[in-house]
Amino acid sequence: MRALGLGLVLCVAVAAAQAQSSLQTRQSQAREDRTALKAQIEALQKRIEASESSRQDASTALQASEQAISDISRRLADLDARHRALAASLQTLGAAHDEQAAELERQRQALARQLRAQYASGLSPWTALLSGRDPQDIGRELAYLAYVSRARTATVEALQTTLARLAQLRQQTDAGRAELDALLTETQAQKGALLEQQAQRRVVLAQVQSRLHDEQQQAKTLQARDARLGTLIQSLDQEIAAAEARRQAALKAEAERRAKARAEQARREQQRLKALQAQRAKAAQEAQQIREQAERHLRQGAPGAEAPATASAGAAHPSGGLSADELAATPGTAHDSGSRVARAAEVAQAPSAADEPAGVPDKGFAGLRKGLPYPVAGEVQGRFGAQRPEGGVWRGIVLRAPAGTAVHAVAPGRVVYAHWLSGFGNILIIDHGQQYLSVYAYNQALLKQVGDVVARGDVVARVGATGGQVEPGLYFELRHQGAPINPQLWLR
Repeated sequence: MRALGLGLVLCVAVAAAQAQSSLQTRQSQAREDRTALKAQIEALQKRIEASESSRQDASTALQASEQAISDISRRLADLDARHRALAASLQTLGAAHDEQAAELERQRQALARQLRAQYASGLSPWTALLSGRDPQDIGRELAYLAYVSRARTATVEALQTTLARLAQLRQQTDAGRAELDALLTETQAQKGALLEQQAQRRVVLAQVQSRLHDEQQQAKTLQARDARLGTLIQSLDQEIAAAEARRQAALKAEAERRAKARAEQARREQQRLKALQAQRAKAAQEAQQIREQAERHLRQGAPGAEAPATASAGAAHPSGGLSADELAATPGTAHDSGSRVARAAEVAQAPSAADEPAGVPDKGFAGLRKGLPYPVAGEVQGRFGAQRPEGGVWRGIVLRAPAGTAVHAVAPGRVVYAHWLSGFGNILIIDHGQQYLSVYAYNQALLKQVGDVVARGDVVARVGATGGQVEPGLYFELRHQGAPINPQLWLR
């Protein structure tokens, strides 16, 4: 019994050691695959960065200079219009002044004629009263004198009004001339500023002209940028496919190993059961022989005391071992112990979750389906396949959103790229399986690293304006088998 127990313990120990070795081998293989994938991605990034070329851009200075020239030109046009209006107003004021001066002279002459006529006729209120003439004649003369006085008073008032109007016209004319002089001064200053801006623009144009060959390569640079991203994604597809093939091969090899182990265990169990059955049959046969021998002794008339003794002696195993009942019970016990060994080995050899990150399905990710959520809420700019203003075509869309806004994964997957890329800034790429990739660029911050497994809706980045962008937003692409696909047909 002790030998049998020791054998069972040794079997359990050997099975556990084999299972642990298998688990460590699989875990080490998974880690080596992940390390190799990261090393290949980093090497690819270094090759891309080594092929980048920098150039200076004078478009901002040129834009500022041209806008300043436009503003000064508009200001000069306004000043010229005001100058013409003031000149016309001064001409009108001059004509009105001349007209009022002529009216003043006419009124003066009329007043002088009235005074001379009154003096020549000798008409005076006191003269009429002291003349001693007929009172009716005196009344008529006084009435005439009153009329003459009223006419003279009206003439004098008109003369005063004319003088006031002339003074006002002179004041308006002087103010107009002063404003005209100020406009002329301002015009000269604006013209000087315009000449300065034009000179500055000539300097900027000379700088742009000195780098003309770089500007002519702008469209090619944009195409090269798209090609770099395509090369990156193609390389990632190859690496992902290779990693998936290695993972499936490891799973298949492990499954085959477990199947062989189970088959070998079943074969051994079957052999053991056959041996146990043979032992049971042999023990039963020996017990039958002993009973038959005891019955013969009893029929031959042996003493009553010898029959039990003989029966007792015959009940023992000829070899001095266990009784038939014990032999019948022992195989069952061995069978139960063997079953426990098999179950312990099977549990020890079960696959461990440490081989793959949490959340990775056994058969890999299922790819993408239409009806995906938007990675960030915002105004959509750009139309897939349309020409970009700076050259090239739109391979994705831009979602305008405030800086720092959370960027969400559109589907489950594994992060296969998280780094800075020229023209795209901080960029993150997620593999969704079945050769589907999603691209998130212009980010302010990347919150996931290569190898991280993400679920749908997980926050993976923050909206920013990296990669030379002016306004914050998220550049989003979807790719299948390395080719860009229209994201708006897949987003709900």
